Amino acid sequence: MTWWCTGVRWRVGAGPVLGWYAPGRGERQSVLSAGDPIAFRVRGGRRCLGVWRGGRWTVCPTGAAVPGRVTRAQCEECARVDRAHSVAADTYADDPRPYHVYVAWFGPGLVKVGITGVARGGARLLEQGAVAYTWLGRGPLMAARRTEELLRTALGVPDRIPYERKRALRARLPGAAERAEEIARVHGQAMALGALPDSLERLPCGVVDHGEVFGLAALGRSGPPPGSGDSGCFVDAGRVVRELTDGGVVAGTLVAAAGPDLHLRLEAGAGAREQRAGARELVIDSRLMSGWRLVGLGDGTSASGDTNDTSAAGRGGVAEGVTVPVREIPVVQGGLF
Repeated sequence: MTWWCTGVRWRVGAGPVLGWYAPGRGERQSVLSAGDPIAFRVRGGRRCLGVWRGGRWTVCPTGAAVPGRVTRAQCEECARVDRAHSVAADTYADDPRPYHVYVAWFGPGLVKVGITGVARGGARLLEQGAVAYTWLGRGPLMAARRTEELLRTALGVPDRIPYERKRALRARLPGAAERAEEIARVHGQAMALGALPDSLERLPCGVVDHGEVFGLAALGRSGPPPGSGDSGCFVDAGRVVRELTDGGVVAGTLVAAAGPDLHLRLEAGAGAREQRAGARELVIDSRLMSGWRLVGLGDGTSASGDTNDTSAAGRGGVAEGVTVPVREIPVVQGGLF
C-alpha cells in the first residue's frame, strides 16, 4: 500500500500534523512536535493528489505527474475542478455560511485583511502562518467580501502577501506587545470607517498571538556563527528547499512550524555543502512534500502507522544531511531585502 504525503495541516488548539493519503484506505496523520527528528528519502515521481472536498480526497483520474517546484500537488484538470466551487476563487458567491473578516500580522508593516468561514475558527490563520490576528467582524459572505475590499481601498491593507516575505521576516520579529499594538491600530482604523456593511456584525479587538504555537523563539538561534567564538544567540537566515527530487534526502530536527513551513536544525552529519556555508537551519515548505512518497531513514518506521509501508517520513534514524536543491533565504535589514 502506497501512502502519499499531503503536507502540513493545522488543528486549532492541537498543533500541526503531517498528512498522508492512500487510495482506498483514506487519510492518516503524523503529529509534529518541536524536537522531533524529521528524516526521509524521496522515492519515485510526484503525482497529482486529486481534489479535496467534503472532508475527503477524490483521486485524480489519470494520476498525472506534477512538477517538483510547484506548491500545489494538482494537475491542471483537478485544479480547474477545485476552482469551480471555491469561495477563494469567487466561484461560490451564494455560500450561505457566515464568514469572519480578520486582520493578520506577519511582520512590521506587513498586515493583511482576509475572510474565513466562522466554522473553521482560527485554522485559516494558522495555515497562512499569521503570527498574530484579530477578528474585525462576522456576517454573510458578500458583506465579508465588501468589508475586505473596503479595507484594501480605504486603508491600503492588502489581501495577499507573498510567502517569501513572510518567511524572510519570521526570525526577526518584535515582541508580542508590539505585534498586538499594530493590529489594534489597524482594527481601530477599520472600525472608524463609515461604510462598513450593515449586515456585518462588528467584533472587538482581541489579538490572538501564534508566536508560542509556532515556536518562533527558537528560530535563528541554533548557536554562534562558525568560528566566531561567540556563545550567544545570533540570527541565521538559513536556507529553504527549492524542490524535492527522486532519491533526495532531508534530515534534521524540527525546531518550529509556521503555516506550511517546517523549520529544521541540521544535524552534525549534514552535507558538506551546508557545513561550508555555515548554515544551521533549513526550511522546507511542506506543500512541496505533497504528492510524493517519502521513505523513513534508518528505522524504516512508517508515519502512516504501517510498519511494512515504507512510503512515509521517518522519525529518527540516520541523519544523512540534505541532498535536495536548496537556496538562501533573503536577509532582511531594516525592513528591506
